[in-house]
Amino acid sequence: MGSRQVTSWQGKHITVAGLGVSGISAARALAGLGAVVTVVDGGDSEGHRARAAELAELGVSVRLGDAETLPEGTELIVTSPGWKPDSPLFAAAAEAGVEVVGDVEIAWQLRGENAAPWLAITGTNGKTTTTQMLASILKAAGLRTAAVGNIGTPIIDVVLGEQQYDVLAVELSSYQLHWAPSLRAHSAAVLNLAPDHLDWHGSMEAYAADKGRIYEGNTVACVYNVADPATEKLVEDADVEEGCRAIGFTLGAPGPSMLGVVDGILVDRAFVEDRQKNAQELAHVEDVTPPAPHNIANALAAAALARAFGVEPRAVRDGLRDFRPDAHRVAHVADVGEVAYVDDSKATNTHAAEASLAAFDTVVWIAGGLAKGATFEELVQKSAKRLRGVVLIGADRALIAEALARHAPEVPVVDLERTDTGAMLAAVREAAELAEPGDTVLLAPACASMDMFANYNKRGDAFADAVRELAADSGADTAQA
Repeated sequence: MGSRQVTSWQGKHITVAGLGVSGISAARALAGLGAVVTVVDGGDSEGHRARAAELAELGVSVRLGDAETLPEGTELIVTSPGWKPDSPLFAAAAEAGVEVVGDVEIAWQLRGENAAPWLAITGTNGKTTTTQMLASILKAAGLRTAAVGNIGTPIIDVVLGEQQYDVLAVELSSYQLHWAPSLRAHSAAVLNLAPDHLDWHGSMEAYAADKGRIYEGNTVACVYNVADPATEKLVEDADVEEGCRAIGFTLGAPGPSMLGVVDGILVDRAFVEDRQKNAQELAHVEDVTPPAPHNIANALAAAALARAFGVEPRAVRDGLRDFRPDAHRVAHVADVGEVAYVDDSKATNTHAAEASLAAFDTVVWIAGGLAKGATFEELVQKSAKRLRGVVLIGADRALIAEALARHAPEVPVVDLERTDTGAMLAAVREAAELAEPGDTVLLAPACASMDMFANYNKRGDAFADAVRELAADSGADTAQA
């Protein structure tokens, strides 16, 4: 990665906010560079104390049970992504004139002179899948790469590690971008924008502005979603390097400087000679798993960033063929009685659920959970024609029921009040009763999971277990995926 200028860290008093994965990574790295590090965290559990003891062996001080008081002598705060900008600790820092940055900012500052360029990805939905697709494409091109940032190994550990990389595929959340003022990517993409995390950002405008930071200083390409004009507006507002290009992706036929789809083929009209007349075939829709519309959009965004880095068309195709999405992302569980059962537990907001529902013709929809302030009117209006029936679960299911009553009154709705461990099995059995041959029973909750489950993974696992129990009880042949 080249040499690093570490003298500026020697003896510097740094407070790290949060004793999670990114906080521990930052504390270790900065202590190793000679900084005087104090970690603060409001928790004081046995796990917190165990992690504090490990850091103490490295000379890091840890203050548990108090996340509001600014440690004396602090010259810089490095925050974990989830800490809200209006946290009392940061208010105290502002009063004292102390800057607050995130672990991504520190990683960027610690890069060496010959560091690997960053291809960066953000968006309300699809970030992880697109970043992993991009890494798969880059690997297929023979490049040394990794998918990092909001996924995988903490990015500070990657930057300071011994492994050499040619390029990094970096997933960035709006939280991380908020705290990374000097980040300057080679190329970047904003996949989409929909209301999310507004309790953290304060407004949709602030949320969009933080997403848009990913384009600042880009040198080669700013990739945007043609179907989402807000993403193009972020490109227009960004201060980029001279010669940096705006590159669109679309599920339709692409214009010049875009990637798109023509007759089932992913094509490039951006990184070709004479893009007014020519298009380069990259891959077929069937090369993308699953070939749902929103996932084709993810593939086009990943391909655009790879092509911006000079990757050949064959590697785009091979990388997409090699890629398999993580669990609980439009994952086919089984076919039972000519009905497909699909787990998209990762669809934790309305935007993701809308994309998931749009991938199927007729759906029995299992939805509900913690709404996080979301409204469901638009989702139901856009999806009503696909709904064979709906099974509602979770704390805020009444909000979805009200939207269904207004905009899809003819659709049968089963409202499950139970929240015990057998609730998902009951939901799947109710859905099976509503479904007809050729339908898809789709878990796309449009809500967070923590009212009933530890996380969306556990919710998806419960769905898959329930489907398998249904299949076993019915004695039907199943097609496992």
